Amino acid sequence: MKAIVYERTGDATVLRPVDRPVPEPGAGEVLVRMAVAGVNPTDWKARRHGQLPAGWQTPGQDGAGVIEAVGEGVDRSLIGERVWVWEAAWQRPWGTTAEYTVLPARQAVRLGAVSFDLGACLGIPFLTAHRCLTAGEYLPDALHAGALADHTVLVQGGAGAVGNAAIQLARWADACVIATVSSAEKGKLAAAAGADLVVNYREQDVVAEVRKIAPEGVHAIVEVSTRNSDTDVQLLRTGGAVCVYADDGGGEVALPVRPLMALNARWQFVLVYTAPKAAKAQAVVDVAAAVEQGGVRVGEEAGLPLHHYPLTAAGAAHQAVEEGTVGKVLINTTDDR
Repeated sequence: MKAIVYERTGDATVLRPVDRPVPEPGAGEVLVRMAVAGVNPTDWKARRHGQLPAGWQTPGQDGAGVIEAVGEGVDRSLIGERVWVWEAAWQRPWGTTAEYTVLPARQAVRLGAVSFDLGACLGIPFLTAHRCLTAGEYLPDALHAGALADHTVLVQGGAGAVGNAAIQLARWADACVIATVSSAEKGKLAAAAGADLVVNYREQDVVAEVRKIAPEGVHAIVEVSTRNSDTDVQLLRTGGAVCVYADDGGGEVALPVRPLMALNARWQFVLVYTAPKAAKAQAVVDVAAAVEQGGVRVGEEAGLPLHHYPLTAAGAAHQAVEEGTVGKVLINTTDDR
């Protein structure tokens, strides 16, 4: 099979195509013939700064394909099932940027009849967004239609992959969703994703605009930047939570203690890979339900433009994500899509 590997950390030039035997699924594992792999920021960050306990790594946490074989203890009826996969390469050498991958059966989720492109966009972005929408004390533990009714959610950075996922999941759960963006073009994407109000933070006063429709503040803030803490403090309602899933270089957060004590507010930091197992399992169930019910879409009409690269151009795909390409970068691992 064809696969992309790196044997040392560094820039995108360390990625190289190789021919490898198709791996055998072990006990509790499935073999998936990949169709599309998703590229996330953690992929290039791991490539630059991560560890190589096996001496090599095929990158890619997310993707979609078809189960071709199962290991001991796995139901054989899964063979032939179209699936989306998540967290394939976390502390494992077999990622999704290859014609085949192996991973624990629980990390291959039925996709149904929706496209492989949609399946490859799920994984880390949607599980991250789910955690951000459920980690607060006054937020639900699970998402479903009506779960966030009477809740207002602020998504800082509504045109990113996680921002898009947060908007879509929050709207599916019946929240009122406000998104911030840095340009009119990104504003169109956030609106297409389903945001009720879009605020251009470079041209508008975010606090004033949000307070117009949420005078008591918001229940949850899905936060892409540590630089927004001053704004976030001004917009939380009692019991509100700020869920920070990225660091844009700010590095540290200074918070006013007494105002946040009075609100019983929470600052929650989010990394899917080390999130509680029960929370992650619930996220998989809920994201799968949202897909089945038509609550999740991809493409520019859904606020998430798709950028396809062939397997041989995996380095260029990584570079595109590292340079902040707006939308979702996907790698076609096979011509059979």
